[in-house]
Amino acid sequence: MPLIAAIIGYVTKRAAIEMMFHPLEFVGVGPFGWQGVIPRNARRMATVAMELMTTNLIDPREVFSRLDPKRVTEELRGPIEQAVDEITRELLAEYQPNLWELLPHQAQRRVLDRVKAEAPRVVERMMREVSDNIEDILDVKDMAVRNLVRDKAMLNRLIRDTAAPEMRFIARAGIWFGLVIGFVQLVTWALTKDPWVLPVFGGLTGWLTDWLALKMIFFPRLPRRFGPFVWQGMFQRRRMAVAHDYGDLIAREILTVGNVLEAVLTGPKSDRLYALIHREVRRAIDRQASLAKPLVVAAVGSRRFQEMKAEAARKAIERMPETLRHVEDYATGALDIRATIIRQIQALTPVQYEGLLRPAFRQDEWKLIAVGAVIGFLVGELQVLVLLH
Repeated sequence: MPLIAAIIGYVTKRAAIEMMFHPLEFVGVGPFGWQGVIPRNARRMATVAMELMTTNLIDPREVFSRLDPKRVTEELRGPIEQAVDEITRELLAEYQPNLWELLPHQAQRRVLDRVKAEAPRVVERMMREVSDNIEDILDVKDMAVRNLVRDKAMLNRLIRDTAAPEMRFIARAGIWFGLVIGFVQLVTWALTKDPWVLPVFGGLTGWLTDWLALKMIFFPRLPRRFGPFVWQGMFQRRRMAVAHDYGDLIAREILTVGNVLEAVLTGPKSDRLYALIHREVRRAIDRQASLAKPLVVAAVGSRRFQEMKAEAARKAIERMPETLRHVEDYATGALDIRATIIRQIQALTPVQYEGLLRPAFRQDEWKLIAVGAVIGFLVGELQVLVLLH
């Protein structure tokens, strides 16, 4: 009986752990079936986790201020000059094909060189404005939540990899808790021979061991002495290791420069970036036309001149994703997301730090405990059948 109780303790823990993460999508018929607790509540889980990150771990304005506009411009100089060259040729060939074709090659070169010389200054001004107003252009929380909801396996990894030792502890604790309860069960059975003893104790083993193991992960938050023993919640005790694991995963899979660029270009605030690009491109064209602007307007037409500026901005936006890829290596090192998260996790209060993992358990842990109790009860009933029949 103690051995069976230990097995019940272990099996119910493993079942509870796996039911948290799998399956990624609903498996069943109609309302009957199961989807992992975390994948099923992906948006809520991701929102809670990223709320903590954006509130306590990452200050977008401070992080993005680490990007040096001059260095970014230098990293992008080659791709920018190529893009400007292509856009200028396309625009002049479209809006003034005869005049462009009649210009000598040297004159064409002079026009292109003048435009390309202005482009880096435009990019640097835009970078400074983006850095100063990053929260108006990039919603970090929305970006992270969208990525986690889209990739539920990544959300699983964020929680499972961060809490791998805690998961092992839960399963192993079930063995020892079950063994102790099993000895009590043995004595009770020997004295009463009541058939209800086995299923009731089986259910108790599944329920109590799940509940105790979950509580021992998080509590007590601060070291507390129990006679000669000192105990602190395992997750609290592992803060340094958790900080490194969490920082690694966030920097490697969630707050990557690629994801940031995608969010800037396609996120809910991307229209503000495009408005900024339109404004700067139009200003740059006006500056380039400056003295000759009346002649240009006369040659092209006022409406066509405005169309040309809008088309230039559109073409610049089209080339942005490919152009910005050239700055990823520099930006990854400069932003240093991993080190930032590790440092900030160390500064969290115990309650704030608990929020890294606790939301994954809190709302639905009763379901996992109930499943453990049901499994334990059924195994206990099976014991009755074996012993009595």
